[in-house]
Amino acid sequence: MKKRTAQIKRKTKETDIQLELNIDGTGTYSINTPIPFLNHMLDLFAKHGLFDLNVKASGDVDVDDHHLVEDLAIVLGEAFTKAIGDKVGMN
Repeated sequence: MKKRTAQIKRKTKETDIQLELNIDGTGTYSINTPIPFLNHMLDLFAKHGLFDLNVKASGDVDVDDHHLVEDLAIVLGEAFTKAIGDKVGMN
C-alpha cells in the first residue's frame, strides 16, 4: 500500500507555514504556532485521529489571528487531499 503522506509549504505576506502529515501514523505530533489554543486543538486532532502531524507556522498575529488560522486550515486541507490521493480502496 502506498504511503499516505504529504508535505506542504505556504508562504504569503501574512504567514509562513510548513506542514507534514502522515494519515497512517500513530498520533505523534509537533505543533509550533504562536496561538496556544490552536496548538492545543491540533495536538488533540493528531493524537485522537492517530495522524502524525508536524506544523511550524508563524504569522502576523499581532494584527489578528485570522490570517494564520485560515492559511493553516488551507494547508491542512491540501495535505489531506494530497495524502489521500485517488481514493482507490477507501471505504
